[in-house]
Amino acid sequence: MVEVEFYNVKKRKKVKISNYTKVKYPRTTDNGVQYRYAFRCEDDGTKLTKFCSEKDWNASAAPETKA
Repeated sequence: MVEVEFYNVKKRKKVKISNYTKVKYPRTTDNGVQYRYAFRCEDDGTKLTKFCSEKDWNASAAPETKA
C-alpha cells in the first residue's frame, strides 16, 4: 500500500503511514446526502485523520471502514 502523510498533533510533525483505512462520512442536507472522504490510522496511540478528495479515496486500495 502507498504511504500517506498525516499530521500528528501530539508530535507536532508530519508522519508517513502505510497501514491506514478509508472512511466515508455521510451528512444529510436539504438537498440529499453529501459525503466527506478521509483516511484514518493510528500512530503511537494517537488517532489520525486526513481528509481527501473522492478521486484519491476511490484510487486507494485501503480497506473501507464504517464512520
